[in-house]
Amino acid sequence: MAYSELIKDFGRIRDYMRQFYVYGFKSRGEYDAKSARSYDNERRRIESWLGEYMEFRQDAAGKSVFLSVDSRRIPHNPLYRALKAKSFTDKDVTLHFYLLDLLADGCARSAREIVDRIGEDYLSRFDGSFSLDESTVRKKLKEYVALGLLCSEKRGREVCYRRTDDERLALSSWSDALAFFSEEDPAGVIGSFLLDRLDGGEDLFRFKHHYILHALDSELLCQLLQAISERRSVTLTIKSLRNGRDYVRTVCPLKLYVGTQSGRQYLLGYHYRARQMAFFRLDAIQTVQTGSVEEEYDRYLGNQERFDRHLWGVSTGSGYHLDHVEMTIRFDQGEEFIVQRLEREKRHGSVVRIDEHTARFSADVYDAVEMLPWIRTFIGRIVALNCSNPHVVETFYQDLAQMSAMYGGNGNGVQ
Repeated sequence: MAYSELIKDFGRIRDYMRQFYVYGFKSRGEYDAKSARSYDNERRRIESWLGEYMEFRQDAAGKSVFLSVDSRRIPHNPLYRALKAKSFTDKDVTLHFYLLDLLADGCARSAREIVDRIGEDYLSRFDGSFSLDESTVRKKLKEYVALGLLCSEKRGREVCYRRTDDERLALSSWSDALAFFSEEDPAGVIGSFLLDRLDGGEDLFRFKHHYILHALDSELLCQLLQAISERRSVTLTIKSLRNGRDYVRTVCPLKLYVGTQSGRQYLLGYHYRARQMAFFRLDAIQTVQTGSVEEEYDRYLGNQERFDRHLWGVSTGSGYHLDHVEMTIRFDQGEEFIVQRLEREKRHGSVVRIDEHTARFSADVYDAVEMLPWIRTFIGRIVALNCSNPHVVETFYQDLAQMSAMYGGNGNGVQ
């Protein structure tokens, strides 16, 4: 098969890029899904998008290719390029120009009128077997309405279509906002597509924590956001990150969460079969199939809001039992920023000033173990740490003792 840069099935490319270039660092010999030729075709296709960000290493298993990106040096997420490489059939391209040219006068026409005009004004001028049936044209018209290229209106029993580009948004005035949105928002691929319509992309921003891998999940993210907006259930095909097996879960999607430390994205939904709230990692979801409108959506949303009050991250611990955590912090004169940070980062916890130089943070969460990385950032200021789950305090002091031993201390105190 001849090599082509364009793709039809993005799901296959998404899985390939993640397994080989992001997580796996696998070699050519470890690719057993298809033939070695398929490996070479996919590798060359990805290299055409990301060649300047690819590196390799040689070991006993062979040559492993992987991505190497310095967030300080890139203004735009390079993984968006893969989402812009969708292929089209000859009929797709031909029909695109026929429709936009036919409706360029601003008039609204029915699908039947459009089919007749395409035959009379365009196809009749060529010799060949190329033909378009009314069903194909109707599908394309509905697709373009969904994309916003056309709008539809009912006239009697017929649906008529016309172009919507008579009022164009001046994107140049939004270039700075688009440049920031495209890199910072989970749905930033939309901003990237809009930036492509400008003469030159803005090169204004750099990010200390630049999470680019979410780009591979953009299509699924948009499907889930649409399902949430329309209050519909979804059926998810999920590949286990542990054993590679596929699972199917039907859920009512309620909210999307993004980790501030890793940029990893999660869907929180009501799992019908388990009859409980559950998190699903977006990078483990293979497909999203939208279902019917959920009549009990408000009830599930209320459950989600109550559930969220005791979340620190996305772990629910064992049996949804709550851990009570208290941390007393001491700060010196001129260090009010410590209290300000506690207030800013407390999430669902609370902060109480004990005296001029002491404050206490407290929270009731499903899994206090998740809080340990955050708690450790206050080492040197912690006066007391208490938790209803003794494992949390024990782990904290054990880690502190190990760190102190590494640097020659005795590890007896918190401060």
